[in-house]
Amino acid sequence: MTTIALIVAAGKGERAGGGVPKQYRPLGGLPVLRRAVLAFSRHPRIDAVRVMIAEEHRALYDAAVAGLDLGAPVIGGAERQASVLNGLESLADAAPEIVLIHDAARPLVPAGVIDRVLDALDAAPAALPVLAVADTLKRGEGGLAAGTVSRDGLWRAQTPQGMRFDAVLDAHRRAAAEGVTMTDDAALMEWAGHAVALVAGSEDAMKITTAQDFALADRLLAGALETRVGTGFDVHRLGAKTPGGVDGVALGGIVIPHDQALLGHSDADVGLHAITDALLGALGDGDIGAHFPPSDPQWKGAASHMFLADACRRVRKAGGAIRHLDLTVICERPKVGPHREAMRARIAEICGVPVARVSVKATTTERLGFPGRGEGIAAQAAATIALPAPDLTVPDLTDQEDL
Repeated sequence: MTTIALIVAAGKGERAGGGVPKQYRPLGGLPVLRRAVLAFSRHPRIDAVRVMIAEEHRALYDAAVAGLDLGAPVIGGAERQASVLNGLESLADAAPEIVLIHDAARPLVPAGVIDRVLDALDAAPAALPVLAVADTLKRGEGGLAAGTVSRDGLWRAQTPQGMRFDAVLDAHRRAAAEGVTMTDDAALMEWAGHAVALVAGSEDAMKITTAQDFALADRLLAGALETRVGTGFDVHRLGAKTPGGVDGVALGGIVIPHDQALLGHSDADVGLHAITDALLGALGDGDIGAHFPPSDPQWKGAASHMFLADACRRVRKAGGAIRHLDLTVICERPKVGPHREAMRARIAEICGVPVARVSVKATTTERLGFPGRGEGIAAQAAATIALPAPDLTVPDLTDQEDL
């Protein structure tokens, strides 16, 4: 059985502020849309994910999902219902058995909610995650209470909403032809005469609409991340400059004028190499030599910022965020102090983090050992990242009793 998730991300999303549509704003170091996509692309019962976007947001979309295995996005319509229809039509040739339709503004949906929706589709053509209405409901007129509304049988609808593909495509096509508009896809399925099963949703699958919602989601996410620390160490010899090589010492992403150069297969930037290994260590993803072996001629003379940028991409692809980078350079010469801030700025630029998250220090070995004799430069680094873990997902604390 083929199951495809459609992520609706074509809205303007301006009420949350931030200067960009809310689906592209960062949440815990990752764009909201990326988190929503990851919730489904990592789920073992989802075969593919497709996203509907506004045409003018293509550059924002490309940046938000960079490195993920997604096909081209679908251009949405003026309203949500039109966007969903476009997404469904894009799947007509593939004709999956099941489609899940999810709002990008719900990035923290737990895997358990997805499972409950999919399970319900074994017996029903559509399924909807819901939460019971807990607050007393009041009807208002002219700013005054005009009556109390019974909560009996009332539920708050969430997404993902699951449907049999052929049924929901037919319902959307009929609604478009007849000019019928509904607030969500479950309502459209009801209108088309299909039964919609109710399953337990989750408070964590909240819809982010306002700045206050972002703050709450950040607090939820903070409890679903673990902190990891990795270390890196690298050494390169100092020697005569090679013709056409770096005119000085490549160190910390910049070139420091010097009468010698660091020797190595690449540009031998020990600082960036150490940080790269620290990030890979925190990820548990090998080391710089495993990803960029010195035996490979394509890395001959390569600029080391390429290695560090790749490690940063790996962190982001894993759903993580860089919290802090700490680099210590060990040498007698050249003097690092005058170049410290330039190194911090360059490292921050490569990694896409604020300069405040980067520390650069330098020390000597009191003229002991190879650094003390001026034979080479060493560097050690520590990287702190926040990373989701299978046993530290957003907790689904919903009461899962039968509805």
